Amino acid sequence: MKIPAFTLPGPFARVGARLPQLPPTLALVGGLNLALGRILPREPLEPLTGKRLLLRVTDAGLALRFTLTPRGFRPLFDARQPDLTISATTRDYLALALREEDPDTLFFSRRLLLEGETDLGLLVKNTLDAVDWDALSTRLPGVFRHG
Repeated sequence: MKIPAFTLPGPFARVGARLPQLPPTLALVGGLNLALGRILPREPLEPLTGKRLLLRVTDAGLALRFTLTPRGFRPLFDARQPDLTISATTRDYLALALREEDPDTLFFSRRLLLEGETDLGLLVKNTLDAVDWDALSTRLPGVFRHG
């Protein structure tokens, strides 16, 4: 089943931007930490260590700030300038996670925006490309369904 094209209505972004960003950031870094060393290889991600990352979910009004430390991903609690900002809609992040779209397609169609340090953006994009999503789906049956 392919995810249909959608964008959350404008009020979602306005409300989402006013809500505390820590709960969804904690969910994000928790998921990343579970994947780190299992499906997300640690070594290629080392250049991200200490870098300020911002993941924007544009149509949900979310701005999730986090960093990679030697002990894993951690939330950031300030609004200082990020080294890398990744922006997309809810639908495009879902399509990326479910492997219905690849990062190159989203990037070149301007649906996945990478701003800041170009080398970090390429590192993230290439890491997403290299993830063995099929291996993940066999470890977590029913979570990621293809077809």
